Amino acid sequence: MRQQQTIGKPVEVSGLGLFTGQPVTARFKPSPADTGVQFIRVDTPKPVRIPAIVANVAKRARRTSLQNGTASVETIEHCLAALHGLAIDNVEIELEGGELPGCDGSSRAFVAALRDAGTISQNRPAEPLVITDLVRVAEGDAELIAAPGDDDGLNIIYDLDYGVDGPLPRQLFALRLTEETFCREIADARTYVFEYEAQQLREAGLGKHLTTKDVVVIGPKGVIDNEFRYPDECVRHKVLDLVGDLMLAGRSLRGKIYAHKSGHALNHELVRKLIKTIEARQTAQALNREAVLDVRRLQRLLPHRFPFLLVDRVVSIESDQRAVGIKNVSINEDYFQGHFPGHPIMPGVLILEAMAQLAGILLSQKLEHTGKVAMLLSMDHVKFRRPVVPGDQLVLEAHTLNVKTRTGHVQCYARVAGELAAQSEIKFMMVDAEPL
Repeated sequence: MRQQQTIGKPVEVSGLGLFTGQPVTARFKPSPADTGVQFIRVDTPKPVRIPAIVANVAKRARRTSLQNGTASVETIEHCLAALHGLAIDNVEIELEGGELPGCDGSSRAFVAALRDAGTISQNRPAEPLVITDLVRVAEGDAELIAAPGDDDGLNIIYDLDYGVDGPLPRQLFALRLTEETFCREIADARTYVFEYEAQQLREAGLGKHLTTKDVVVIGPKGVIDNEFRYPDECVRHKVLDLVGDLMLAGRSLRGKIYAHKSGHALNHELVRKLIKTIEARQTAQALNREAVLDVRRLQRLLPHRFPFLLVDRVVSIESDQRAVGIKNVSINEDYFQGHFPGHPIMPGVLILEAMAQLAGILLSQKLEHTGKVAMLLSMDHVKFRRPVVPGDQLVLEAHTLNVKTRTGHVQCYARVAGELAAQSEIKFMMVDAEPL
């Protein structure tokens, strides 16, 4: 297992947004281990940090975008592909605009800047997300399949097929992702559009600054006023986009990916399903192990006591990144006397409290949080999916999104028998614990 890496010095990439045409500079800065890729909008009244994870993906056409509240970052896939291909795990990217520089529609400019910055090895392992089960997502005749690999790498096969009467002949491309193959085979592959699509985008007010010299436009007779960099540049660019979107898993993947006509939306769906499948397996394995923290040890970390200690045991803690806990829901809980007589349902606010308590335990694993207690600041994107009733076992999960010395931002889930019951993003302030 290799060590995590960040860049050796700050570097910049400037240009116009591919869709908006707005001038923007992206400043890449070194970042500590375990912080991942973070975009920071510095042109807002207060800087807004947007981690590059699939949970933050905003629905857009023809591109990958992230959103945190009202702040968004558009067209990030070519930048993420460069980071993925160069095995850069941790970096901050400051933006004074809402879209990454489009440059020539490939990853070339980002690769050049990041190679100039160099890389620094960090004293933490880069734990990959290993594909252990066959996972498939599909939409119409487009599909993506992820399968366990034969080695410790990521292998991709892409089948680009518009049909017998399509605007392009069928193109098939295979890649084993390494820094060398990424830079040689796909980093320079540019975005392409068909002539009718370019017209539609212009009518929608997008890409109006672009000419056929700036982007690959394909008409009935071939490329207009331009030339392909590779005979099969289109399928190579599809692989480039896929490599960038897979970076939204938050860590590198190990296994095999087969793609047929997939685009960004399906790429995102595969990442979501992969994460869900692998975490479900890990949770099932954790539930069969002895508790990492039993209730006596929990009471040393949390100030809560009966009847408000809502985590019975913690079965898994992965550094300060992820924790899994259990709350066994009994008919003997006091609140069932009034919520509701004859139809007992666990109050949603207590499910949120249970998730928050597990999140506080996770944040306490950070060395600088020793002797501190997580105090609730806010809850965002709260959703309830199913009722929780007596006899249910509530499996709680907490994943750190952003952790600092005085604050913590955690994504939490609560499930029953694998079915999502509730979820929320929770922010905390870390304060000194009062003596018990």
